[in-house]
Amino acid sequence: MRYIFYLVLLTLSVNLALGSDVKKVIPKAPLIVKIDTAKNPSVRSFDKEILHKYSEQREFNYEGPATGTSWWAYFWDRFWDWFIHLFTVRGLGILGIIWNILWVLILLSGVAAIVYFILKASGVDLQDIFKRKSNAATVPYSEFFEDINNIDFDTEIENAVAKHNYRFAVRLLYLKCLKQLSDGGMIAWEIDKTNTQYIYEIKDQEQRTAFSSLTRQFEYVWYGEFLIDNQVYLTIAGSFRNFNQQKA
Repeated sequence: MRYIFYLVLLTLSVNLALGSDVKKVIPKAPLIVKIDTAKNPSVRSFDKEILHKYSEQREFNYEGPATGTSWWAYFWDRFWDWFIHLFTVRGLGILGIIWNILWVLILLSGVAAIVYFILKASGVDLQDIFKRKSNAATVPYSEFFEDINNIDFDTEIENAVAKHNYRFAVRLLYLKCLKQLSDGGMIAWEIDKTNTQYIYEIKDQEQRTAFSSLTRQFEYVWYGEFLIDNQVYLTIAGSFRNFNQQKA
């Protein structure tokens, strides 16, 4: 009886273990296809006028750039997406990257060649595009070989102002100032000296500061090639006149 009890207990344990893994299958009802037996179905259609009205609104235009984005910004967004895609494709090896770089360079060279031939055919001088033209006035004296002792400054300044050549008139004012400083023994004028050298030759600190300001105004106008009008010239000429009066 003891062995029979153990056998029954073992059988119940196995059945419980197996029964816990078996899912109960619930039969499903068969699918039934329902057929529409209506003889006169109600057909609905879209209003063409309303569709046309919506199609003309920017909010429903999905082919172009987003609202508020210019075509130029849209073009560059698409360009950079394409450019980055050339080098971020999965599985693209070193040779593939090199080939894409060469392909882009060839493309840019082709575009540059087309632009070049169009400009040449239009008669555009490419040197004028990249070369800055100087608006410097024609002056009767050489830049580096002016002898301030041989210039009639008053006459030449009047002629420059009469021709509205105020930029050259400012240069004459500065050269006249150098001559007056040289005649007064405040500087030793030499043809190859710089303006900075003349500034430090002036012993008086106040006069040195004033002359340094005049030098800065002259260099802005002459070497900076600034075009000035009569009002600006009169202001600068007044500064030179005040300096000469204080020096005297």
